[in-house]
Amino acid sequence: MARAMKVAIVDDEADMRQSISQWLALSGFDTETYASAEEALKGLNADFPGVVVSDIKMPGMDGMTFLKKLMSMDSGLPVILITGHGDVPMAVEAMRVGAFDFLEKPFNPDRMTELAKRATQQRRLTLDNRALRRELSDGTVLMKKLIGSSPVMERLREDILDLGQADSHVLIDGETGTGKTLVAHALHAVGARAGRKFVTISCAAWSEDQLSAKLFGPNEDGSLPLVEEARGGTLCLEDIESLSHPLQSRLLTVINEQGTPPETRIIAICNEHAPDTTLENVLRSDLYYRLGAMTIVLPPLRMRGEDILTLFTRMSEQFAEEYGCEAPQVTAQEAAQLLQAPWPGNVRQLVNIAERAVLQNRRGSGSIASLLMADNEASGPALTTEGKPLKDYVEAFERMLIDNTMRRHKGSIVAVMEELCLPRRTLNEKMAKYGLSRADYV
Repeated sequence: MARAMKVAIVDDEADMRQSISQWLALSGFDTETYASAEEALKGLNADFPGVVVSDIKMPGMDGMTFLKKLMSMDSGLPVILITGHGDVPMAVEAMRVGAFDFLEKPFNPDRMTELAKRATQQRRLTLDNRALRRELSDGTVLMKKLIGSSPVMERLREDILDLGQADSHVLIDGETGTGKTLVAHALHAVGARAGRKFVTISCAAWSEDQLSAKLFGPNEDGSLPLVEEARGGTLCLEDIESLSHPLQSRLLTVINEQGTPPETRIIAICNEHAPDTTLENVLRSDLYYRLGAMTIVLPPLRMRGEDILTLFTRMSEQFAEEYGCEAPQVTAQEAAQLLQAPWPGNVRQLVNIAERAVLQNRRGSGSIASLLMADNEASGPALTTEGKPLKDYVEAFERMLIDNTMRRHKGSIVAVMEELCLPRRTLNEKMAKYGLSRADYV
């Protein structure tokens, strides 16, 4: 379950601090108290996982000065101010400076709880967005998100590391739901432009006039066109197949004017084209050859073998932690069904099924097989997946079972031996066979 958000309470009156703390604690918040703004500043930082409730009138540093210091430290930190009747004009000014809201004494405790809940929701969203931005700028983190030990995934990671270091434009193709946007971010994050801007836009989300203005300007709001905003960094064009021929021509002009190496790297993502066509048919040939000098085609999930079980297990565990319940245990039959499924929606479809499987398990009903059947029926005619020898299914299930058990017991060999009824030598041999190392679980 997600941990309760913190509330830092700052007030020079001990009774007020205690009463606010007790009330918010009863409402499920994790509270900490400070007798002065100076003391609070020593305990707070830019990524404080919560909100601040502070009195305005305090000896030493008052609430207004305290607010300004907090805003300079972290403008996204919600601050709720408590004010006396005569201080309302000051509180209004504080809202202009950046306060989340204010309460006038005497205040209704329920109103305090309501404000704290709203503020913590905003704070959680702010911190989640920051974490996402950090992930998207960290090549190591992004590469770890490309889960899988299948040969096609090993090759994909090698391609990302190789092409990431290059300066040429890149074209990313592949079926829907295979993770093309994640790969685009990874290409930027592992290369020399990692610290520079990564600007992205979907060519399918705007009309031709709107897209033209956004990409090349002029914009009515005075903002920079994206080709200028991304200068020196990376411009990611999603749904490149939706770019009209006139705009393809303008993009080609921008590319030709940059010279070699290009000042701005372009990563073009194709999200959908007819099965009997290629991007070479969809794009102008001159633009295609400029963008497609380096190409990455992402493998469909049905071609990734036992990665399917690894992904399903990891996603199930993440959702189980989020929902505060147990992850479903995959049987041998369900493992075979997961491996045999056509997965028309690829990884995105697997993530959805993993979440629904966790919710079903929490209710104590349903099966993975029923979810797969319903999902494939809803998606209509799907690509078929080739059958595999029984040995492949058995080995994939065995690897998943050992992997899950090792993670559950945090690498305790003795506990795994006992649960799986395996002698140590046999367990060691199987772990070596499947590329599993105890160090990864401790």
